[in-house]
Amino acid sequence: MDKIPASIFNDVIGPVMRGPSSSHVAGAARIASVVRQSVGGMPRRVVVDFDINGSLAASHDGHGTDMGFICGILGKEITEPDVERCAELAREAGIDVEFRVLDYGAEHPNNYRIEIWGRGGEHHLWEGVSVGGGMIEMRSCDGFPVLICGDFYEVLASFPAASGAARMKNLAARSAPEFAQIAERDGEALLELKYSHLPDMEALRSAAGESGASDFMVINPMLPTLSRAGCAVPFSTAAEMLAWNEGRGLAMWELAAEYEAARGGTSREEAAAKMSALVDIMEGALANGLAGTEYADRILGPQAYMIEAARERGALIPCDILNNIIKSVTAIMETKSSMGVIVAAPTAGSCGCLPGTLLGAGFALGRPKEEITRAMLAAGLVGIFIAEGATFAAEVGGCQVECGAGSGMAAAGLVQLMGGSAAQCADAASMALQNITGLACDPVANRVEVPCLGKNVMGASNAVAAANMALAGYDRVIPLDETIAAMYDIGLKLPLELRCTFGGLGKSPAALKLLEKLKNH
Repeated sequence: MDKIPASIFNDVIGPVMRGPSSSHVAGAARIASVVRQSVGGMPRRVVVDFDINGSLAASHDGHGTDMGFICGILGKEITEPDVERCAELAREAGIDVEFRVLDYGAEHPNNYRIEIWGRGGEHHLWEGVSVGGGMIEMRSCDGFPVLICGDFYEVLASFPAASGAARMKNLAARSAPEFAQIAERDGEALLELKYSHLPDMEALRSAAGESGASDFMVINPMLPTLSRAGCAVPFSTAAEMLAWNEGRGLAMWELAAEYEAARGGTSREEAAAKMSALVDIMEGALANGLAGTEYADRILGPQAYMIEAARERGALIPCDILNNIIKSVTAIMETKSSMGVIVAAPTAGSCGCLPGTLLGAGFALGRPKEEITRAMLAAGLVGIFIAEGATFAAEVGGCQVECGAGSGMAAAGLVQLMGGSAAQCADAASMALQNITGLACDPVANRVEVPCLGKNVMGASNAVAAANMALAGYDRVIPLDETIAAMYDIGLKLPLELRCTFGGLGKSPAALKLLEKLKNH
């Protein structure tokens, strides 16, 4: 099946969640949801293996992987208020969950190898990857290659012989699957069917039985935007977007709505309404942070209020819009760190930069919510170009693809907020991204707080500067697509310890002391 284009609401803005990291919490929850569904519901036992050379070996507990995974196994949404109690709830439900760190040669730093036992004798072995921003790829089931990302209704049927799989594939043709593939191994076969609509599962189950299937699994979609075969979008790079817009003269937010309408099979109005709902949640996270947050297991206490207090006593350098942005970024990050509900935009670790910048600037400028929503759409389109040309996983590309990406997106959003053109939005994003190439991801004490807060604030400040440079007509020199490619290339060349493990600041004496203190808390 051809590669499915990225979606603003799948790959860029979202998921809505609680917890410190989208890759670790939301990605883990989605992976667990797939394996849970493969045994038809609550399992009896689950064993999860992380590779010793990957990022999860060191960070799975502090970054919320265990919490997210157990939530998915329980069938809990990660926005529910009691997600922190997930381990206790699993024990109460009689589910044995074990996490192990082994050396098994995983190719991706966010690899999961999972063995699951159902309560009716079901048993499966899965491998999956959290690819960044909460997105996942399930790549193997019982030794057969698959590709499950959560954007289709999936049917998997196992057969003792390939002839049975071929027979069911023929029978299933009448249900019009978007994709049908048979994988063979040691004489056995696995049929994978994908649907953009809910098929008649009873008819498919009957066809599986008639064809001699030994197992039948149904995996429901979990992403906001479903996919379909032959999905076509008007552009997937900034250069293609600008060429497509010649003679049309659409604003960046309108181009984003056009893109998402084509990607999701909806309308421009529906795309704008979806983004407006997400902006509501972002505003809620901002208000929650400004009201003050409490949470024992974190490094930083409430600090967002300090900006306003310092401004009132005349202690700050006068730059009111930037100070309002710093306050807003901090407030959203504090909501995240206290297990409040946030929107990963594009990730949870960078959830303050983009929303804090656009909300902070929008409120300071007195802009209505509709204009802030349009700015967020413009930012989301830059995120599409990053998703297609790079990654949002710091484990792969360092913090430049999380806080850095958020900065580039925010720069484009600010230009949209000021009424700039689509070309100026792209130029602002390029300049912002050029300024953060090589940014390491070096979290302190296994928490997504330090230096994450500072990097979110830095990204916001960088976005303001890049937006003004683009609006003033500065030469961006390097086109956005080439900047994204260079950023990705640099990220792949960063040492592993600077890609979301414990290098850099995370290895400083102060960080090691803090880690020990939190462990003994």
